[in-house]
Amino acid sequence: MKALVLAGGSGTRLRPLTYALPKQLIPVANRPILHYVLQQVREAGLRDVGVIISPETGGQIREAVSRDFTDLQLTFIVQERPLGLAHAVKVARDFLGDSAFLMYLGDNLIGQPIADFVQEFRRSRAEAVLLLKAVADARMFGVAEVDEAGRIWRVVEKPKEPPSNLALVGAYVFSPLIHAAIDRIKPSWRGELEITDAIQELLEAGHPVRSFILESWWLDTGKKDDLLEANRVVLEEWTSGEVRGQVDGSSRLIGHVTVGEGAVVEGSELRGPSVIGAGASVKNSSIGPHVSIGDDCRISDSSLANCVVLAGARIEGIDRIEDSVIGRRADVRRLADGRRAFRLMLGDDAEVYL
Repeated sequence: MKALVLAGGSGTRLRPLTYALPKQLIPVANRPILHYVLQQVREAGLRDVGVIISPETGGQIREAVSRDFTDLQLTFIVQERPLGLAHAVKVARDFLGDSAFLMYLGDNLIGQPIADFVQEFRRSRAEAVLLLKAVADARMFGVAEVDEAGRIWRVVEKPKEPPSNLALVGAYVFSPLIHAAIDRIKPSWRGELEITDAIQELLEAGHPVRSFILESWWLDTGKKDDLLEANRVVLEEWTSGEVRGQVDGSSRLIGHVTVGEGAVVEGSELRGPSVIGAGASVKNSSIGPHVSIGDDCRISDSSLANCVVLAGARIEGIDRIEDSVIGRRADVRRLADGRRAFRLMLGDDAEVYL
């Protein structure tokens, strides 16, 4: 079995960050989202991995994953335009050949290992197995209608009246029959080849499609608030405190706080779960909870909570920043008096003087 990881697209909902950085490389707890995806693929025992990339950001994707996943056989496949998930499969057809494959969206985080999900495909002899999650409002997702035995009877994309509350999570396992199904569908009203239409084509041809219910959390990191929620959850569940940098005697660490190698913390209070990147400096500041500060950042005389701060950013003299994402090398400084809280979404190299 092979794996197909989708890391293309333009990430319009995360602009301005994604003007310069692929959405799959935006860090959560100081680690690119795509790294979590590839780690789960690796832990599921899959080694032959195709990565769908776009012409604009493919070079950054290659660089970010090639150096950290040398045990995987990575093949990078360019999708010239983001024309749907089924189109991505079509573009990867030569790589996939006659192999069954796991397809995993590179900007999704799943809170449990996917090895059992992959094994369900092997055990069930179905032509596809879909990872599903019960959601409060299914109208914004692909939705599956499932019987008591776990067989899927119908799938529909973003229905006004959902047939169930089971949304399609960003992971699927397909047999090679999916290729013929994709060949038979037409673009949707969005101009895209929808994977839900291809799955429905399998069903209408009489091929078995089964479900696998996700019991843990699932997060799509496509928008700012989703990204902050992912950062919060990953910090709480997948990180533990470790101090490899320097923390002076006047500083206080509360809960799980990670301080990276070469980082310096002086006269500050750090509340976990939070992570301070390598080479960062935190002085006379209050950090956390749920804050990720990237490598080589400079934070002084400031207070941050529920924030993602990318590498090289500088924050100085800001009484309170919350619920914010700060891009690489951004410069945020206080130039006037007054106390207030700020919510910011800043791209790379931004300058904000308050």
